[in-house]
Amino acid sequence: MNDHEIYDARLEILDYAIDIFSDAPGESFIGTFLDGESRIPEKEVNPALDEGFAEVKAFIAENEGRSVEDVRDELATEYTRLFVGPRPPVLAHETYYRDDTDFLGTGLADVQASYAAAGWAPPEEYPEEADFVVVELAFLRYLVERQRRGDDETFGFERVFLDEHLLAWVDTFSAAVLKNTDESFYRAGAKIVEGFVEFEDELVAQMV
Repeated sequence: MNDHEIYDARLEILDYAIDIFSDAPGESFIGTFLDGESRIPEKEVNPALDEGFAEVKAFIAENEGRSVEDVRDELATEYTRLFVGPRPPVLAHETYYRDDTDFLGTGLADVQASYAAAGWAPPEEYPEEADFVVVELAFLRYLVERQRRGDDETFGFERVFLDEHLLAWVDTFSAAVLKNTDESFYRAGAKIVEGFVEFEDELVAQMV
């Protein structure tokens, strides 16, 4: 893959992960999978990403021939049970998984400081707190977009953010999702997020 294709792939995976965890999926998003429009890499990347893509294939196979509306309703019910509650088994927030910080202490402020240092603020359409997995992935997407435009300074911002935030909790979050659902759609999202952060860690290590 050339540099342009790699940037496209990185952004596509981020968009996918953001859509999975931001809210219950809509019909158009689900339709891209059931209609065979989603692109799944044929080559191995890393174990977690490969397992995530395998779960995507399982989701497509499990729902072949079903109506998008029925699949949407099932995924919405599972999203609510898994992430919304009452008493959801999985909380998609960094400060929940870390022993060295907490939401009311320095944890949330540290995440916000990382955003501010790079000149970014969470979009208004993300009503969750700054340490929500979707917000952290959106920040990563912002950095990748700047990198594609030639802003090499952002590799340093990403290096710090990975080390101080995403790498400290994403594996545990992914494990929590896998433990609490058999739904291949969300299992795929968990493994893809885990594998993507690992991929970014290795890529950025070559740049700074």
